Amino acid sequence: MTEKQKKIRHLSQPKTAAEWIYRLRFTIARRFVQFCLLAFFFGSARFGFKVADKFILSGDLSSSRILDMIPLADPFAALQRLCAQYWLSPETLIGAGLVLAFYWVVGGRSFCAWVCPMNLVTDFAFWCREKLGIKTNVLSLSSNLRYLLLAVSLILSLCTGIAAFEAISPQGVLWREIVFGGVYGLLSVIFGIFALDLAVSKRGWCGHLCPLGAFWALWGRLSATKVKFDNDTCTRCGDCLKVCPEPQVISFKDAAKVGMIRSGECTNCGKCVSVCPENSLKFGIRFIKDTKKTQ
Repeated sequence: MTEKQKKIRHLSQPKTAAEWIYRLRFTIARRFVQFCLLAFFFGSARFGFKVADKFILSGDLSSSRILDMIPLADPFAALQRLCAQYWLSPETLIGAGLVLAFYWVVGGRSFCAWVCPMNLVTDFAFWCREKLGIKTNVLSLSSNLRYLLLAVSLILSLCTGIAAFEAISPQGVLWREIVFGGVYGLLSVIFGIFALDLAVSKRGWCGHLCPLGAFWALWGRLSATKVKFDNDTCTRCGDCLKVCPEPQVISFKDAAKVGMIRSGECTNCGKCVSVCPENSLKFGIRFIKDTKKTQ
């Protein structure tokens, strides 16, 4: 059957609570991960939560430790410090390497959808846009702008001798204010990004401006976990494009050739997988070929 002969059908609305939960399974899982990480950091910092007399998770997203033993470090922050001509400690190098290895496995921009606290703010702003019927953008921004800001962050780090973006990172401020306490910075960051995404540009921060997202998008091009695509069953209904926070990553022509969404800008949020009526989209390992070939 050719693509033109395929009958287009859309996924029906869930009829039961179980169907509704299943449809939202990836969103529920993402929120669970985000809140658990916040709880572990918050509990260790505020209440001294420990296991076997060791903090469960201490520090912040820039630099942390698991059970006081396993170091973790933000690779982009480490890169900025290198540009600022700081020597990185062996612990930082090991921590950054571990984080890079983890996101190579699960997908570079999985950080944006599954870990970053700013995702909660921007997703809520997008939900409000949908409910209020806001379709226009005051500013029309290119998704490539974030790569320019990534380069600017590294150049400024080199020129100023400080980790430029790390010093002003909205998600960094949001995380530290939640974990370690603070109201003014917390409210100002939340309101600022929310207002940007609601009234100025749809998904303005995460989709167009964030240099940290650009860093992970570049790394995500190499990642092992991708959304696989079955061209034989896809009817081009377009439902995946409607829910995807980065719709430019879904190119049916390209996906049909390689059998997956290969763009590093994909956040592996799972929304497209959840709404596909033909199950043409699913998570898989890019190096493992499906038994059923795409055409």
